[in-house]
Amino acid sequence: MKSVAIFCGARSGRKDAYQQAAEALVDSLLEQGITIVYGGGNVGLMGAIADRALASGGRVVGVIPHALVDKEQAHENLSELIHVNDMHERKQKMSELADGFITLSGGAGSMDELFQEIAHRQVGYHAKPCAILNTAGYYDHLVAWLENAVNEGFITQYWYDQLVIDQSPVELVNRLMGTRL
Repeated sequence: MKSVAIFCGARSGRKDAYQQAAEALVDSLLEQGITIVYGGGNVGLMGAIADRALASGGRVVGVIPHALVDKEQAHENLSELIHVNDMHERKQKMSELADGFITLSGGAGSMDELFQEIAHRQVGYHAKPCAILNTAGYYDHLVAWLENAVNEGFITQYWYDQLVIDQSPVELVNRLMGTRL
């Protein structure tokens, strides 16, 4: 695995644990020599992961739509910043650049990105691993929903088991690195 796309919020959330976990995740990825691909912003968890990686000498590729450059305060100090036309093109480019996907705490955009990659894996568009970092129980309700979808027959146990879900950034990276593409 050479690169991982990180989906996360343009806000930091109310708990310090979200940024601490994001930074610990970045540290673990950089120890493996992984390039970070993300939404290109300079604010919230997006800015935190980019700043942490850059401060440690990591390679960071941002992908940001033209319309969000000012709104998200595009990070100008990245290894590479790719401007795209819209959110659809952003997701497509991030997917092309990444060998796997990790979702941190975030909002609707993070969920959109996560579920697109899960769905694309299910239908065979790619075989890249998808992971969820469940910091401070942030995704407990989502995990419960996924388990209910399995119990109700809308998602197979096989596809649920393909998700890497962990509360520890270090363990999540270890498990992600152990998956086969």
